[in-house]
Order: sequence, then C-alpha cells, then structure tokens
Amino acid sequence: MTKEVGFSKYGKHFQETLAQLILEDRPFADQLEEVLETNFFELNYLRLFVTKIFDYRKKNGVHPTNKIIETILRVDLENHNDALKKQTRDYFARVCMHTVRDEQYIKDTSLDFCKKQKLKKALIKSVDLIQNSSYGEIRQVIDEALNLGTDNNFGHDFLKDFEYRYEIKARNPISTGWEKIDKLTKKGLGKGELGVVIAPTGAGKSMVLAHLGAQAIKDGKNVIHYTLELSESVTGQRYDSCISEVPLSNLFYQKEEVLNSISDVEGNLIIKEYPTKSASPNTMRTHLEKLKKRNHKIDMIIVDYADLLKPPTQFKEKRNELESIYENLRAIAQEYGCPLWTASQTNRSGLNAEVVTMESISEAFNKCFVADFICSISRTVKDKNANTGRMFIAKNRNGPDGLIFPLSMDTSNVQIKVLSKIDETHVSPTMSPKQLASTLKERRVKERYKQFRMEQKRGESN
Repeated sequence: MTKEVGFSKYGKHFQETLAQLILEDRPFADQLEEVLETNFFELNYLRLFVTKIFDYRKKNGVHPTNKIIETILRVDLENHNDALKKQTRDYFARVCMHTVRDEQYIKDTSLDFCKKQKLKKALIKSVDLIQNSSYGEIRQVIDEALNLGTDNNFGHDFLKDFEYRYEIKARNPISTGWEKIDKLTKKGLGKGELGVVIAPTGAGKSMVLAHLGAQAIKDGKNVIHYTLELSESVTGQRYDSCISEVPLSNLFYQKEEVLNSISDVEGNLIIKEYPTKSASPNTMRTHLEKLKKRNHKIDMIIVDYADLLKPPTQFKEKRNELESIYENLRAIAQEYGCPLWTASQTNRSGLNAEVVTMESISEAFNKCFVADFICSISRTVKDKNANTGRMFIAKNRNGPDGLIFPLSMDTSNVQIKVLSKIDETHVSPTMSPKQLASTLKERRVKERYKQFRMEQKRGESN
C-alpha cells in the first residue's frame, strides 16, 4: 500500500492516537474493524499493535483489556525482530500514560477515510462486473461498501438487557434542587430528556432556568447556558446571586463574598449569547461540537429560550417552525446524552391566570409533545408583591402530573423554593383558565366546608 492511500498524510500523532482509540473504545473498534486495513498505518509498530487487538477479538469474541494486551506484547511477539518488539512495547507504555485529545476528529476522519477506500475498491470491482452485465451484483457490492463502518449498535435487546432498564444510571438524572420535584421525576431530568418551563412574560422563566443551572454546577456538573434575550454578563450575575444568595442589587458591593461562594462550586458554566432569532439549533450544534473537540464535558444544556431561536427550516406557518425547533432541541439532548432545559412563552390567557396550563402555551401546542417534562410558573400581581407563585406539573413522563405546588420566589436574589403541595387531586394539563379557576374555587369551598365540619364536631365533643 502506497503512502498516498494510507494515514501518512495525517501524521504520526494522528496514527498513534487512532491506535490508542481502537484499544480503549470498543464501540469505535467495532465500527472501524469492518473498514480498516492495518497497512493504512505508516508505522510498523502500529500495524503490529492494531493487528494483535483485532486478532484477539476475532479469536475470543471479546475486546481485549489493557492487561490482556500487556500480556500479548510480552509473550506473543516471538516472530518479530527485537527493534519492532521494543517499539511496540514502548508505544503501549506511552498509551498507558496518555490521555486522548481531539478524540471526535480522529474518529470521524479515520472512519471517513477507511469507508472511502472500501467504496473505491467496490467501484473498481464494479467495472469488471459491468463488462459481464452483472448489474444485480454491482448493486450488492456498492450497498455492502456503503454499509460498512456504520454504527453496529442494533438497539436495546429487550430480554438480555432486562436489568439495565431498571438501573438509575440508565438516565443519570440531574437534580432540580427541589426535593418534591425530584421525587416526582425520579431524581430530576435525565440524559436525552427535554424539560420545558412555561410562563408569561415577566413571571420568572429565566430565573427558573438559572436556578436549574446553578443547582447543576453546585452538584459538580458542567452546564452550557445559551441566552437569546439577556446578555452574558446579566445571565452570569443571576448565577452569582443564586449561588451566593447576595441580592442582584448588591453584587457590585459584595464582589468578594460572591467570589468566595462561586469558588467553592465544583462544576463549570459556559454562557453563550446569541442575538434573538440569529441562532438555530444547528448553530448550537456547531458550538457544542467545538467544545467537545476541546474535551469539554457537557452534562446539561440550557436554552433561554427556545421560542427565540431561528428555525432550522423555513415553514409557511410559525407553529410548524416552533415544532421543528423543539424537535431539534430534544435531538440535541439525545445526541449529547444530557438533559436540556428550555422555556416557552404563554399566550394572553396566561398573563393573569392563577394556574397556567398547557392550553395557554403560545403559538404551537404540538411543540410540547416531544417534551419529557413540562411545568408552568404563574404569578399574579399580588404574587409578585408577596414573592410567591405557583408551579403546575403539566407533563411528566417519569411520574405523576397535574399537580400544583406553591412557590416562594425571591427574584431579588434568584431564590426559588417549591413548598408543600396544594392538592393531591390531579388537574387536567389542558384545562382552560376558566375551567381551572372554577375547579380550584370548588375545591377551596369543599376544603372550607370540611374544615368547618371538623371544628363543629370538636365543639360538640366539648
């Protein structure tokens, strides 16, 4: 094999890292094994190293551990000269001490290169088949080449993977910081899940999202916060206030206290600002990929807020654009294996509603079909003056919904607390504000009558 059709153009570092990834990443090795030829490697010790890995996989049906490779390199190199033995063993020693960087680039580039080589061979073979008019065989040869090196994960084996479905680690939920909500959601929002906060303008959507992000970084998680309405500095100040409990108005005067508080935080936070309607979900994908290539671990994504994103595709109707945005956001959560929180604006019916239901959601009700968890925040003028509000659990794939919780919302220092449940009885998520108001009034009357009867009985007993 000439250098022109091998990995030589990518350099020594690329090839050594690729060989290390083949050893350390079994799913990647599964993909690459179908398309890789060891003579693509320019260096003989790398050819030998990778050959030993694939030989062991073929013979034993499992991927070798570092211990196994160490043993193979110590006792199974008799047929090779001393110089090659030493180079291969020295390389493995370096592997054991080396942390891979640029992982995704090397995976993508090597897979793409190898798949193209297989396709070239298939096309060359097709020339002979054309001469023999073997068109059915040509199609088969090309299809096989195109399918090589694809993802070999065929999905969840229902019977064999029974226990996996019941392991907490399957979701890796991140706490909301609210004990009662964590209990309902089985410890918070899990990987690949989309959470939506519904609220009218000025009710505290951004505050709630900042609270969720702050809780995550306090728990040692890495959060990416996209803001499309507020500046990066204003968003950062809300995190400062939430973590330190210093009022927003006092941050500049208590900077040392704030700094001491955030210095104790174990997680990491990146805030990225995009002007309203300037960024699409694909814009965020590009940004996330850049972070990933810099080895930045992504544990949670926050988008403040989704309705302000540019749709990835233009539609005639706005509702279709919004649906597309939310579908893309959930796809991003699944691609990066982490929870994604965002918010949505209510229509006019939600402005003064005592409890906001999904009927009040702005523009496109269908955009919430893809969400795993939806809660609404409602705050009347009276609530805002008293630092109170209500949270309604409108949708919850991992537990009950239709529940209402009173809130303590001190927006001066971004302190949001979920208090005792108002009512155990479920409320329909799609009730109109008028129906809901009537239902709540009826329940209050019943509660008052119940309380009256209890007091009456106590009086009679006395």
